[in-house]
Amino acid sequence: MSTNAPYYAPKGGLPGQDALITGRAVFTEAYAVIPKGVMRDIVTSRLPFWQDTRAWILARPLSGFAETFSQYIMEVAPGGGSDRPEPDPEAQGVLFVVEGALTVHLDGRARRLLPGGYAYLPPASGWRVRNEGTAAARFHWIRKAYEAVEGIPAPEAFFTNEQDVAPVPMPDTEGRWATTRFVDPDDIRHDMHVTIVTFEPGAVIPFAETHVMEHGLYVLEGKAVYRLNRDWVEVEAGDFMWLRAFCPQACYAGGPGRFRYLLYKDVNRHARLRIGAR
Repeated sequence: MSTNAPYYAPKGGLPGQDALITGRAVFTEAYAVIPKGVMRDIVTSRLPFWQDTRAWILARPLSGFAETFSQYIMEVAPGGGSDRPEPDPEAQGVLFVVEGALTVHLDGRARRLLPGGYAYLPPASGWRVRNEGTAAARFHWIRKAYEAVEGIPAPEAFFTNEQDVAPVPMPDTEGRWATTRFVDPDDIRHDMHVTIVTFEPGAVIPFAETHVMEHGLYVLEGKAVYRLNRDWVEVEAGDFMWLRAFCPQACYAGGPGRFRYLLYKDVNRHARLRIGAR
């Protein structure tokens, strides 16, 4: 399997002193856009119990905004990683590799994830991670507190690669809009879905979606114009969009190539009736 998949990953650095300050970053009451140009060295974080690693923290729960998830882009140098990566025993996670190779240790087995590699890690699973390669590994880490339901078992861990999962065309789109689903939508054990959405040039979301799910959208490839609340916003590979519940959203993928993004949403649970309750 090739290690050179067409996924954008940030490298950091700083623009020159002659660069214009004006950019595309937007934060509103309904959505935020973090363009790739602001993912620089000065906004990275170091995390406890991670070695030779830095993180771009793209989303975290904020009161009155998106409240269910966090999303990081992790950059692990050769030999780096963690034997204690997840500090929250209630947190489940999804890892999606965009560059390099990453080895995840779980239940006495080692799985090597190449670009497109996907891991679902349930709460308190005791996973460990290490970059055993010779180049930096970059991957998304999406975290959500698992909402357990009495009588429904928690899902087990699994590992796959995007190349091994067939995209499902959306109805009535002639295959122009498709979703790569790593989890069966009917599997009620899962309370979050992390998928890949692909639009061929000229494809659209032909209505303004308005729904209870929150979203994190990281553009893996291509460019498009996205309708967010009342605004049309141009986005490209490396940009991140953070959508509050009920934010109207639509999309036009003008080309010339495919437009693809990694999508988080919270699903399959009752609406909480008390602020701050889980």
